[in-house]
Amino acid sequence: MEFFPELELGWLNGWLPLAVFYLVFGLMMAIFSRQVVDRLYDLPKFEGRAKLVAKVGRVIAVLLVYGLLIFSPLKMGDPVFVIGGIVYLLGFVGMVWALITYRQTPLDQPVVAGLYRISRHPQVVGLMLMFLGCCLAVGSWLLVLAWVLLVFINHLRTVAEEQLCLAQYGESYQAYMDKVARYLLFF
Repeated sequence: MEFFPELELGWLNGWLPLAVFYLVFGLMMAIFSRQVVDRLYDLPKFEGRAKLVAKVGRVIAVLLVYGLLIFSPLKMGDPVFVIGGIVYLLGFVGMVWALITYRQTPLDQPVVAGLYRISRHPQVVGLMLMFLGCCLAVGSWLLVLAWVLLVFINHLRTVAEEQLCLAQYGESYQAYMDKVARYLLFF
C-alpha cells in the first residue's frame, strides 16, 4: 500500500469493478417495476442539514473516490488486490441480494426480510464494502482515508433516512430499529 496512488489512465483501473456493479445495478433498475424504482429513490426527501450532507457526500464520492479510482491502476497480482477483490465481492453480493429483497417487499411495508434481518441498511453496507474493496485493490491509503470520510457522511445520511422511515412507518419501524442493528452486528 502506498499513500498516493500512481495515476494513469487505463482499462485495468479502480473504476472497473464499480463500473461492473453499476452495469448490473442499471439492469436491475430496468427490470424492477417503476413503483419499486420510485420507492428506492423517493425516500430521501431530506431537508436542511440532511440535504446538505447528502449533497456533500455525493461530491466527495465523485471527486475523491471515483476521481482517483478512474486514474489508479489495480495492483494485479499484489495481495492488496486479492484482499480488495474479496471485500468488493462481499459488498457486491450483499448489495444485489438487498436490492432483490427490496424489490420483493410490498410497497406499503418497510423492508425487513433477507439481509435486512441483520442490518437495517444492507445496501449501504454493500456499497461501502465495494468502495473499500476498490480502494484496497489499487493499494492507496489516500483512497482508504477518503472512504472513511464517505462512510461518515453516509452514516449521517442513514440517520436522516431512518427518521423519514419512522415518520412513514411509525411504531412498526421503531420495533424493527429496536431489534436490528443499523449496519451489521454493531451500531
